[in-house]
Amino acid sequence: MNEEMNIDGFSVDADKLLTDDPAPEKKSKKKPVKNKKKKKSRRKARRFFGFLGKLLLFLVETALLLVIALYGVMFVLAKGPSPTARDLFVMSVRETSAVGWLANIYFTDEEIAKIENRVEVEDYIETDTSLIQIPKETVDPEGENSPKDQGPKPDAWGLIDEDGDGIIVEEVKGEGYSGYMMIVLDPSRVIVGSNPEYYGDCGFTVEEMVQRFDAVAGTNAGGFYDPDGKGNGSIPDTMVVFEGKVYCAGYGIRKGFVGIDSNHILHVATRITEAEILEKDIRYGVCFGPVLIVNGEPCELDSGGVNPRTAIGQRSDGAILMLVIDGRQVISMGATMHDLVDIMMDYGAVNACNLDGGSSTLMWYDGDYVNNCASVIGIRPVPTAILVLKEGDGNG
Repeated sequence: MNEEMNIDGFSVDADKLLTDDPAPEKKSKKKPVKNKKKKKSRRKARRFFGFLGKLLLFLVETALLLVIALYGVMFVLAKGPSPTARDLFVMSVRETSAVGWLANIYFTDEEIAKIENRVEVEDYIETDTSLIQIPKETVDPEGENSPKDQGPKPDAWGLIDEDGDGIIVEEVKGEGYSGYMMIVLDPSRVIVGSNPEYYGDCGFTVEEMVQRFDAVAGTNAGGFYDPDGKGNGSIPDTMVVFEGKVYCAGYGIRKGFVGIDSNHILHVATRITEAEILEKDIRYGVCFGPVLIVNGEPCELDSGGVNPRTAIGQRSDGAILMLVIDGRQVISMGATMHDLVDIMMDYGAVNACNLDGGSSTLMWYDGDYVNNCASVIGIRPVPTAILVLKEGDGNG
């Protein structure tokens, strides 16, 4: 029976006062640890993707501004008051297979053709082989006057073969360009390397060409089929002469032919037939052009664009000149045809011809590439190369 107690005017249930069980405590509601971690991860993810989105937006805006700026620069070059700048722009991009279409943004095909053909191709001039006198190597039987005993001495052009390997490499520099000139003292060591059995299948880099022919040096040579800059270097786009046999004769010679006959004399021509090649006993040859120098006289040429360049020439003593010019770089934009003529004349070229350039321009020597590759997709395979063998037949 419950009894009530009156304490200070309040009525209290005695049973409740005597019970042993205290009033139940309220339990605090704590958030699970897992939920906290999940929310923290979500916040980090939101911050990361927010940053990533801002970065992408910044890059897109920057790229857009660069495109607009580039378009503005090209527009000024193409449509500005300077015909020289206009022609230089058109020739530079048209000489580049990957971006040749840029000229079509501003000009019609007829306008481009007019600019490209502004200077007529040089009239055909026969190569005067008598201007090349290749000295025979003479050695004193006593050994007293042999070249090795005399030590390295400068030649008529002031060049010295310091290491005695018969190859001299010099750096060349001019306004807006830099590159390398290789002088091969014995012309009988120089050939065109090619692999006709692989035409249409695959090309080879200059390094691979050097290795396949057991050579010591080389550069790229003739042009090749290269749609949109994506060709594999397997198909020559002009005639090739390899070991006395003519290949791809129906492809023509573009603006120039350069060949080496059985006497190791370099021939250049603005036009030549298969019959003439056989008649002159030309053993090796490639095409590209234009011809730069004929019989000691510079050709009348349009300057062309500013691009990486490869060229070949020959001095009056038979030494072969192999030139590469870097391009499309901050420190070397490239060279014009006029630059090539000046360089070749400075080095004593009697005959010289421009070869395929651009992203193909490379020189290999002493186990490595000498110059910088201008190709954004890496070193290009090619169907032909100018190679320097370990030994010749003793001339030079």
